[in-house]
Amino acid sequence: MQQISEDIQSLLNYAGYGEIDRLDKIPQSGSDRAYYRVYTNDNRSFIITHSHNIRENQAFIALSQHFKKTGIAVPGLLAVNANEDLYMQEDLGDTSLLQVLEAEGFTDHVYSLFRQSLQQLATLQIKGHEGWNYDNCLTNKAFGQQAILADLLYFKYYFLDTLKIAYDKQKLIDEFEQLSTYLAQSDHQYFMFRDFQSRNIMIQNDQVRFIDYQGGMQGALQYDVASLLWQAKANLPEEWKNKLLEDYIGFANELLNQEIDRERFIMQYNGYVLIRLLQVLGAYGFRGLFERKAHFLSSIPQALQNLKWFVSHHTIGISCPIFESLLQQVVSEETLHRFLITKASDNTPLVVNIHSFSYLKNGYPEDNSDNGGGFVFDCRGILNPGRIDEYKKQSGLDKPVKDYLEQQTLMPEFLNSIYDIVDIAVENYIQRNFAHLQVNFGCTGGQHRSVYAAEAVSRHLKNKFGVKTTIKHLNQENWVR
Repeated sequence: MQQISEDIQSLLNYAGYGEIDRLDKIPQSGSDRAYYRVYTNDNRSFIITHSHNIRENQAFIALSQHFKKTGIAVPGLLAVNANEDLYMQEDLGDTSLLQVLEAEGFTDHVYSLFRQSLQQLATLQIKGHEGWNYDNCLTNKAFGQQAILADLLYFKYYFLDTLKIAYDKQKLIDEFEQLSTYLAQSDHQYFMFRDFQSRNIMIQNDQVRFIDYQGGMQGALQYDVASLLWQAKANLPEEWKNKLLEDYIGFANELLNQEIDRERFIMQYNGYVLIRLLQVLGAYGFRGLFERKAHFLSSIPQALQNLKWFVSHHTIGISCPIFESLLQQVVSEETLHRFLITKASDNTPLVVNIHSFSYLKNGYPEDNSDNGGGFVFDCRGILNPGRIDEYKKQSGLDKPVKDYLEQQTLMPEFLNSIYDIVDIAVENYIQRNFAHLQVNFGCTGGQHRSVYAAEAVSRHLKNKFGVKTTIKHLNQENWVR
């Protein structure tokens, strides 16, 4: 953290801004990029991105400069260091379109923000296409037949094959090739955002701004619209999807100065909805089933429900019988049941009592419940922040310690293994109406590693199962202060 702080200060000096007053690390999502919000002593704040993927950085920087000249709703790029592994943007705040949706629900205000997002999307796609050199794209220049096929195969390898359904692999590949060729010939090829979803749309003063467009390339207009309207986490009502699609077609007509063939556009749109739904399932499969990240695993049921609705109500304009048969099995109740997570209700008696403790001061926590049992995990195999001067008087509740444990240690891998073990018990105990489970984390001083782990497991169990938890840090009165 010391080195990144020095590098950020050098970038601020280069750009002519003040000294660092506070530096906060922003939680990462699915990427390896690190984001920081820096507050300066002249009362400004900026977003700093740090990444060793120079090619990705260069794509983002070039796109940001191009879009800004075109007047497209993206953050201003303020400075880039000489190595191009660190760059600074204006701070758009913390509020995404998804957060507004989750806070307000399906209100007129939220609809207006989605509508505004599609209007700005059409501008980005069509105006952003003008004068853009597609040689600067991060991966492919265009989302053509090979890229579409790659998304289909991503779904096959990371989701479909995990279901262990028997099928003729060569015939399926043949149909994938037919489908990808069909969609690659769609009309209206302009700039494609590639990951246009409500998490990447920031809301500031009721105006939308876009982030994370570095994966863009040339492609069909319909793909990005499908990405937003069919995002599993947003779960928009069917009426909204249909109205917003019509709104988008109207925006595109104005920018193109021509009438889009609506029937053909919607048929091709349906094909891209399917591709997007499958690509998302592939991503959830990879992140959830292979990397064991709970957030992605818990998103699979809603993604399957979206796919089930789609295959029941829409056609894509090309016959693929093997694929269609497989999709019916993928969205079957049997498959959905495999991914449904048991949820606690208000009447569920289970309470998970979680403790952090010091092996030197407290020893193992007592379990005074009727059933006993539970888990004790030893955190002493993780690097100890308490040995570092700047963290000695802090605890696992403090953000700098959390950042250190998340970025500089094996704590994420350690916790993923614990989630796998504890989840089995929690799900079973909810089903059997058990009332108690105890989970304990110990470390040397009971102040850093065990505290962080206890808080993380409590948060995980509440988010995944909705189960009640209690947390006690048993050595808190002895923490170094």
